[in-house]
Amino acid sequence: MAHLDMRESGVMGAGEQRLISMVNVGTLTFGPGALARCAVDLLARRARSVFIVTTEPTLFLCAPLVDALEAAGVTVTLWHDLVGEPTLTEFAAALEATRACQADAVVGLGGGSAMDVAKLVAALADGKQRITEVLGTDLLAGRALWLACIPTTAGTGSEVTPIAILGDEDEDLKKGVVSPHLVPDAAYLDPALTVTMPPSVTAATGLDALTHCIEAYANRFAHPLVDVYALGGIRLIAENLERACTHGDDLAARSAMMIASYYGGLCLGPVNTAAVHALAYPLGGEFHIAHGVANALLLPHVLRFNIETTPERYAAIARALGADCTGDHAADALAGVERVIALADACGIKRRLSDFGIERHAIPRMATAAMKVTRLLDRNPRTLTEADARAIYEAAW
Repeated sequence: MAHLDMRESGVMGAGEQRLISMVNVGTLTFGPGALARCAVDLLARRARSVFIVTTEPTLFLCAPLVDALEAAGVTVTLWHDLVGEPTLTEFAAALEATRACQADAVVGLGGGSAMDVAKLVAALADGKQRITEVLGTDLLAGRALWLACIPTTAGTGSEVTPIAILGDEDEDLKKGVVSPHLVPDAAYLDPALTVTMPPSVTAATGLDALTHCIEAYANRFAHPLVDVYALGGIRLIAENLERACTHGDDLAARSAMMIASYYGGLCLGPVNTAAVHALAYPLGGEFHIAHGVANALLLPHVLRFNIETTPERYAAIARALGADCTGDHAADALAGVERVIALADACGIKRRLSDFGIERHAIPRMATAAMKVTRLLDRNPRTLTEADARAIYEAAW
């Protein structure tokens, strides 16, 4: 298993002189029995009505938690109406259900979609603010209810991030809420909850985590406090993702991937991602391509676009990926891109936009939409224009 290494943490610019805040989850529990600990903690808080956000595929994983709470007389409401990545409409339905059961605690159990909805219903349950008032950065005034997140994938790191994403159906675009009030009170990470993930979901979520780590390390706002997590996550994913895909019951690989996802989540608050995520948003918003897959489609092309700005940073990424490096930063960085492609191939990820039915004439429209995601584009190492966005989509098509 990889460890954090300060030797690769040289920053872009003077990151060590920039003020940085890391808002940590209140209590993090990792390992076997973490799910049972959640029930213990809820009972210790004297919770009387718990609202659990999950999805149909992960509904069965909720059973031990539900049973433990109901045996103690706690009312449990299971909301599992998410179809794919969450929309404003689905969030509104979840919020109404939260209020209807008079919840005093919220649990998100599932992937990033379930956890993001849980974070937002916990924040807005009291009705003091509407969702349209908090879309953006630092617009949320507080959180109404106690919140716990329990990931069943190893990708988003949402269990420790100050971010939640919803799809705006009218604009075919994902929109984010960014606030320290979204960081949960508690997170429970049990790698055993991820062993039933199909290989395709394991691959997509793992490549999402990889993108988080890469984009946080090669970022205008990179910082040595975050670099160590980013590089540590890259190493763990490079060493364990293929194994987790092909041998889903390998708890060592699953544990490594869950740690890597956690590291990626720690990167998102203080640094965040960049152009890969910005360009991926239209793929999810309009074409409903899974977020991790969208990132995997675009990652090699954005890396090639960015390398010239800071080849030494991308060479460090290549080393973390396990690429054969020579000491020539530019050549090593390109070797890292090839390592990303090889990893995606080994995990069975399709790599062309055309493979998902996206027609070429959609590219200008996607580029226009992506340019609206300025909170991420502003962090990209290289300034990206709309023409650049079109060229990257063309290369991925």
